[in-house]
Amino acid sequence: MNRRKFLTAASAAMAAAALHPAPMSAEPNKLKPMALGLLVSPFGAPEATIRRVHDLGFSNCFLSLDGYIGGFTPAIAAEMKGLLEKYEVTATTVEVVGPKPLVWDFLQGPSTIGLVPPATRAARIDALRQVSDFAKMVGIGQVQTHCGFIPEDPADALYPGAVEAIRTVAQHCQGNSQHFLMETGQETPTTMSRMIRDVNMPNLAVGLDTANLILYGKANPVDAVDILGPHVRSIHAKDGRWPTDPSQLGEEVQIGKGLVDFRAVFTKLHKVGYTGAVTIERETSGPQQIEDVRQEKLYLENILKEVVG
Repeated sequence: MNRRKFLTAASAAMAAAALHPAPMSAEPNKLKPMALGLLVSPFGAPEATIRRVHDLGFSNCFLSLDGYIGGFTPAIAAEMKGLLEKYEVTATTVEVVGPKPLVWDFLQGPSTIGLVPPATRAARIDALRQVSDFAKMVGIGQVQTHCGFIPEDPADALYPGAVEAIRTVAQHCQGNSQHFLMETGQETPTTMSRMIRDVNMPNLAVGLDTANLILYGKANPVDAVDILGPHVRSIHAKDGRWPTDPSQLGEEVQIGKGLVDFRAVFTKLHKVGYTGAVTIERETSGPQQIEDVRQEKLYLENILKEVVG
């Protein structure tokens, strides 16, 4: 290739990159593969929250930021970035699921959760755009949410609108060099796989919540990896039991006391090349949550030593 052709090709490549920026990696290189992290909600006490992540011995965290919706200012972004640097914690992903109403059950959940319900769709898209812009200011390359009870029937009247809504958010995140992750739970793995195909955006991926698949009665997480594994870019390590009341979700329990086979899940993900974080999520609060997290960390560390080394 002569110099003129080389420069022409290089210019074309640069123009294409400007139009379609490559998504940021899930975590900076300083994180080891499948590093344990913690899901936290820092609203109201950001420094104490990030300090707790550090003090518990985690290198990274997943930020749940619903409390900040409508207030993602540059000042708050600068504060968060400074705290992460101060305590040497890497934020891997941000998430919002609001604004409300949100009812986490089988009766009102389909009409209140995610981007599927038309009544709240515009507000949720706006919130996700806000958190994407915030994450860009902080330097975080992934945005995650529950997309809702995605219809299993692609001919369902709600399906086209859900596809377009997810594509709209993914396009915004792509403009910020981010991946947009759909968190597993309300849909079968096959339905989520179909959505990835139909949205057709290179930065659309999966946030695998190991317990949600069980809590919603949708799949065993070990089997789900066979379908979604190559698309997984974040993991919520959480445990639970199947729903036995057809109105209520299954029970979330301390890791190691539920039905998730973490060794099998991690082994399969490791084989398909997953190198992102493993984020502990424990849905208790106060001192009990801290104690549960300490025990869960030890439990998962032993498994990850066997799987990753």
